[in-house]
Amino acid sequence: MKFSILIAHYNNAAFFRDCFESIIKQTYTNWEVIIVDDCSEKPEKEALRKLIAGDARFFLYENETNQGVGYTKNRCAELATGTFCGFVDPDDALTPDALEESVKAYTSSDIIATYSEFYMCDENLKVTRTFPYSKKIPNGKKNFLNTRFEVAHFFTFRKDTYLTTGQIDTTISSSVDQDLYLKLYEKGDFFFITKKLYLYRIHTQGVSQDKGKKEKLYKNWHIVLYNTLKRRGVQKLYDKNINDIENLPTFIFGKQNTFISKIIRKLVCLKTKK
Repeated sequence: MKFSILIAHYNNAAFFRDCFESIIKQTYTNWEVIIVDDCSEKPEKEALRKLIAGDARFFLYENETNQGVGYTKNRCAELATGTFCGFVDPDDALTPDALEESVKAYTSSDIIATYSEFYMCDENLKVTRTFPYSKKIPNGKKNFLNTRFEVAHFFTFRKDTYLTTGQIDTTISSSVDQDLYLKLYEKGDFFFITKKLYLYRIHTQGVSQDKGKKEKLYKNWHIVLYNTLKRRGVQKLYDKNINDIENLPTFIFGKQNTFISKIIRKLVCLKTKK
């Protein structure tokens, strides 16, 4: 069965070579790569085209105008022709067995998505540590919101199931992966792979210290959580009506009173992609 690797690209050609090389080294060989460029600068697009030239398994599409990551990732998924799909950020990389292990995990039709452990890496993609919070989650729980980031990379999913979800919210510019995970979670079982299949790069070009962007990120995350709760018919959290909660991430973190702020700094502040 074909696997579609999905890449939403925006001015990341400098790091994409590592991603490209990790893809062509995959032990599972029935794959395609769908790249959608969201109006990168001309030199960036030219570098991208040059790298993938001559390999018919890579398909490059371009947005006519800059649309943001939600629109771009959704377009990636719509263009995919594989049975299974998985997003890879252009500045990250896969382990050689990432596709093989993921496809192997789809042992029944009940399993509609997989996710794995993953490595945290420095700017040169050198492994610095293992992300410690990935773990097996219970399936079918109305109150599961992934606020502890148990579900993250390498995340794969069935294309046909994705099309039944309402798909990624094209209007948001962050929290896009959370939107994807939570919508798919409502459609079937997730399978946790206890192997590290993904290399997540932390680098200065991905750091956002802009207050406005952080505020927008939390706003988008709130939207994703709010829409999720509404879909699931959840009216209250911790005895408070969700319509009266202005910032769901902050509210939930405060109630949990855990290490979440550390996770946010690692996964959000260290590398805000767009």
